[in-house]
Amino acid sequence: MTNRSLPAVAVLVIAAALTAACGDDAEDRRAAPPAATASTPADVPSSGPTGAAEASTMPAAPPTAKSTGPGPAGPSAGGPTQRRPASPPPVKLPVRPTGTPGARQVVDAFKAAGLKVPNPRDRSVECGPDGLGLGCSELVATDAVTVYVFPDETSAGDIAETWGGQSFRRGTVVLNYLEAKTPAADRARYEKVLTSLR
Repeated sequence: MTNRSLPAVAVLVIAAALTAACGDDAEDRRAAPPAATASTPADVPSSGPTGAAEASTMPAAPPTAKSTGPGPAGPSAGGPTQRRPASPPPVKLPVRPTGTPGARQVVDAFKAAGLKVPNPRDRSVECGPDGLGLGCSELVATDAVTVYVFPDETSAGDIAETWGGQSFRRGTVVLNYLEAKTPAADRARYEKVLTSLR
C-alpha cells in the first residue's frame, strides 16, 4: 500500500464505522433532517461510467399539472381568440342582359304552351364559384329540361358547344337536356317556344 492511498483508506474506514454505529439507532434516523436522508441526482457526483449509469437509472420526476399535454386553445389557455364571419358573403352573379327572358320566364312559357316542366328548382347559386362555376346569370332546372341564362352570347355559345347535341342555344339562353334525358321529339317543341320568346 502506498502513502497516497492511506488517506483514502482511512476515510473509508471512518465512514464505515460511523455507518455501523448509526445503523441500529432508530431515534437518530427519525431526528435526521430530510435533506440528509435523500439525495437528488444533482447532488450525486458523476465519476466515470458508473456515475453515468446510476444517473440514467434514476426515476423521472412526475409530471406537474402544467405538463399534462396541450389543452384546448382559448382565452383561458392564453391562446388568441379567432373571430369568424357570421355568414359567408353572398354570391354575386353576372347580370342578365336587358331584353333577354329570365330562366323562370322561359319555364313559365313552356308550361303555358302545355309542355312538361315538373319540379322546377332555382339553382342560380350554382352558377357562381361555389357551384358549377359556369358564370351564368340564372339557372332553373326541371325534370324535363334545364334553362341557363348567360350574361353574353359568347359565354352562352361556348357552353352550348361544350354540351354538343345535348343543348340548344337562342341568344344568351341555353337549354340543357343532359340531366333530364328529354326525348328528341319533345326537344323541338321546347326550342320552338324559346325561339318565340325573342
